[in-house]
Amino acid sequence: MRRWIILLALLVCSLPSIAKDVDYEQVYRDLEVPTHKYVHDIDPGEYYDTKTSTWSPYPLLRLLAPLYFKTIVVEPGYYLLTPREHKGNWYMLFKEAGRIKYIVPIYDREIVPEFFYDENLPKPKLSPTQKMHLGMLDFIGKFVPSAKRKPTPQTYLELTDLDNNFISMVVYWGNYRYYTIFRTTPM
Repeated sequence: MRRWIILLALLVCSLPSIAKDVDYEQVYRDLEVPTHKYVHDIDPGEYYDTKTSTWSPYPLLRLLAPLYFKTIVVEPGYYLLTPREHKGNWYMLFKEAGRIKYIVPIYDREIVPEFFYDENLPKPKLSPTQKMHLGMLDFIGKFVPSAKRKPTPQTYLELTDLDNNFISMVVYWGNYRYYTIFRTTPM
């Protein structure tokens, strides 16, 4: 009986590693280059994402070498990454100076594991006066709901170098993580 329990535990532990075996080259070939554009290259959902925060809630990517997605060449620079849905498909918007510069398709979208942000994001180091200030704001927010500050979505960014000049980019934004794929050389 003990053997069956151990075998079952090993099987359950190995399922996630079996399920994430992805053929990146086939995924890259199956994705289509986006043909839609936004009016004046302005993200229509940006106002709703930023209206309750004092800075941009999107993850910032510093790119030092060009990335290629079929006919799209993402040039080096600083980009705010924003996932957006358009006609049932998800796309990653690369924004520079508030304008959409590149649109790249997302091939997978998943829910972020429950304690991922607690384990991977550093805790802010606050001085005693900052702690007192935040405590006072929280106290006021208990009695005046309109004064309560809404937290900005937590973000995280992973870039993984894969075989055959592929790069996987995973953007964690709020409750979801978004997967995109690029090449380091043109195909």
